[in-house]
Amino acid sequence: MKTPLLLCVLSTLVVFCVSATAEQKSKNCNDVRAAYSSKGFNVNDVPNKGVNGASLKVCPQGFSCCTVEMEEKLSQQSHYDIKAPVSRLSSNLQSTFRQRHEHFDKFFRELLKNAEESLHSMFVRTYGLMYVQNAELFKNFFQALTRYYVSGSAAVNLESMLSDFWADLLERMFRLVNVQYEFSDAYMECVSRHTEQLQPFGDVPRKLRIQLTRAFVAARTFVRGLNLMPEVVHKVSTVSASPSCVRAAMKMLYCPYCSGQVALKPCQNYCLNVMRGCLANQADLDTEWNNFLDAMLALVERLEGPFNFESVMDPIDVKISDAIMNMQENSMQVSQKVFHGCGQPKPSMEFRSKRSAKDTVFTGRFRPYNPDARPTTAAGTSLDRLTSDVKKKLKHAKKFWSTLPDTVCDGERIAPGDDCWNGTAKSRYEAVVIGNGLANQVSNPDVDVDITKPDIVIRSQIAVLKEMTSWLRAAHSGNDISIDNDEEASGGEESGSGCDSPSCDMDPDIYFSTPPNPVDPRVNLVHGETSAGVTLQGSVALALCGLALLTAYLR
Repeated sequence: MKTPLLLCVLSTLVVFCVSATAEQKSKNCNDVRAAYSSKGFNVNDVPNKGVNGASLKVCPQGFSCCTVEMEEKLSQQSHYDIKAPVSRLSSNLQSTFRQRHEHFDKFFRELLKNAEESLHSMFVRTYGLMYVQNAELFKNFFQALTRYYVSGSAAVNLESMLSDFWADLLERMFRLVNVQYEFSDAYMECVSRHTEQLQPFGDVPRKLRIQLTRAFVAARTFVRGLNLMPEVVHKVSTVSASPSCVRAAMKMLYCPYCSGQVALKPCQNYCLNVMRGCLANQADLDTEWNNFLDAMLALVERLEGPFNFESVMDPIDVKISDAIMNMQENSMQVSQKVFHGCGQPKPSMEFRSKRSAKDTVFTGRFRPYNPDARPTTAAGTSLDRLTSDVKKKLKHAKKFWSTLPDTVCDGERIAPGDDCWNGTAKSRYEAVVIGNGLANQVSNPDVDVDITKPDIVIRSQIAVLKEMTSWLRAAHSGNDISIDNDEEASGGEESGSGCDSPSCDMDPDIYFSTPPNPVDPRVNLVHGETSAGVTLQGSVALALCGLALLTAYLR
């Protein structure tokens, strides 16, 4: 009798235990229903009680709160869930550098605009009608500089443009200081051909050419690099996850649901292996991405130092005036050299018939220049502020792609220690964490990655970064080799200085020094005074054209 009684007791206990387990599963399914519904799915998809999970394709089979249909929907959700943090981080990076691009571009454009307005205002005060009648020369000069900033050597050959500017300026000034002569077009062509040999403007054109070339190449290349960053990030971050990645994400994020453990989060190392498998192609971008950022940081140093766009453009009106002063001071010698090389010009009959002391004598007095009148900033900021800010952002962006899995598998997304989901149960994750990049995924235990098929989009962006890095490094040496794809190339001409060493930073011969108290070349007409006592040192003296007229008259 004892044996049948014992069997009865055991049978009762088994039934009780099974019933208790089933009841517990049923309760857990209620939690699953709530969690499933919170994702926006129909709560009726979830069984009221646990069901046989033999038909499940991803999650552990056995007693489960999931159906095949639920697996499909949760797989779609998992695709979104792994993309969401990547998208958010990428969007923040895009926004950061899109703003920096806008700030730098606006700043450089306003510097150009301010420089043109400053020159116009100063020259109108100083030279009056003589400048106004020749203002288009300077207007065209700044328009060409703007086109070069926007489109580079594809639109403007900077060296040729500057050469033409000085030749044109020489021609106009030569006529002014030799108004007593007539000059044919052929004669003026002879004068223009000898501009470099005559050096009527002293060393200003050479120095200004070097400064403008380096500053513009550095500025426009750096701005272009800032513009490229959001484009690369956008294209790389929108690469679709592979089916095997989605499957692995589903297993990691939602298989705990099926076992009724909706609050259970993945182990950190488990998450790292899944995300490194999903982001293997993106991680391969990291090397070229870091090279690009290093080149950007190096070029920032140039912008802060020897290739400073602001320090070139802000006083450009004074530099051009210095050149004009050199021409005025040496006008007699320049004219004699021209007459010797191009022939003695014919006297102007019109000048002889109209000359009078009243018409030719120019009297004036120079007034001190007020440095407070010069704008010191553009776009409400300065270059130092912009570069200080952008350097921090560039440094922070380094290793963005290789650390992306670590960033995603952090904080509330994972569970610390052993109290976590390891892919099959609530327990320690035993597998080794594999490295970043496509090649390392051959041994990934959680994501099946085909290492023989690199992503085409990402490989193309690696090539884009590599090309941009070469442009940045060329700009660091003062050379412009970048040509926009949508513009016609101009034969690949380089307009740089050809300086390839750090000695560029220390060549004092190519930089202008501004006097502590520069003199404003503004002129007040004072009737009844002669020009004999006018001080020329440190001032701009286009007004001395009047002296040439008086000299011609006295002849």
